[in-house]
Amino acid sequence: MSPRKGGGDGRTGAPKAPAPHPRNRHTGRYDFPALVRACPALAEFVAPNPFGDDSVDFANPAAVRALNRALLAAQYGVAHWDIPEGRLCPPIPGRADYLHHLADLLASDLGGNIPRGAGVRVLDIGVGANCVYPLIGHAEYGWSFTGSDADPASLEWAERILTANRIPDSAVELRLQENPARILDGVANEGDRFALTMCNPPFHASAEAAGEGTRRKWRNLGRGERAAAVPALNFGGSAGELWCPGGESAFVRRMVEESARAPRLAVWFTSLISKSENLPAVRDALARARATEVRTLSMAQGAKQSRFVAWTFLSPAERTLRLRER
Repeated sequence: MSPRKGGGDGRTGAPKAPAPHPRNRHTGRYDFPALVRACPALAEFVAPNPFGDDSVDFANPAAVRALNRALLAAQYGVAHWDIPEGRLCPPIPGRADYLHHLADLLASDLGGNIPRGAGVRVLDIGVGANCVYPLIGHAEYGWSFTGSDADPASLEWAERILTANRIPDSAVELRLQENPARILDGVANEGDRFALTMCNPPFHASAEAAGEGTRRKWRNLGRGERAAAVPALNFGGSAGELWCPGGESAFVRRMVEESARAPRLAVWFTSLISKSENLPAVRDALARARATEVRTLSMAQGAKQSRFVAWTFLSPAERTLRLRER
């Protein structure tokens, strides 16, 4: 797998924009009748938008939570899901895209064959109260997950979700990161070996920046009059989910440093990068860490552009052997 390279449309020479992954279940319009059947509580939030199509008000946190419950129930068999008030409400299609691209990353070391089953161990750094990556990844590929988080309350809520859906500890294990200044250190046990690590890092550098991000979201949703009054962290996301000192760039660079001290912990280390301007600093850190290979892959859901960086300290032959021995 390599970054998609734009070849143009044959007329303008403009690069093709990234599209949702072809295995993503959430392409095209939402089938609201089917979603309401899967989660009847969604019905109260469904109404025609200005174009006459069924939709929900994406500025309404309750509506977005209900939509997520319906998507998880309809597509992944997750019958019971919710998050505490004020916690990050993840966009399910984008979360699924990351996982499908990670499956392709592993397949690139196995002759194009996607590895499936519990032998594929994934470390989800910052699993959060929503526990979405393990829920989707286990349903789609049968992978087993270790989810880490520095917030005990988030882990307690994630455990409720797993218990309610009868997902065993052998499929998803939760671990507390007792030192919020660390990422991999203190979470990985001696002898742990993962196929992948994945991470959606805090992307703001301060509470003030997070607040401005919140207000920008309100403006983009046509709620400009509400943007000035809304609390900084009231658009879904607690402080630890939205910001950390130095922001996304500092967080991922710290993860690179820790991964270099445990180069065999994972076949591939990966992290989402929400801001493209953070890529040069992350690449410089990876060069200093002497990663043997680095890949950057672009992703998109509608107008939202994203990407993730993947790096490894193993040779291609070592990666193939590790994945075949799982």
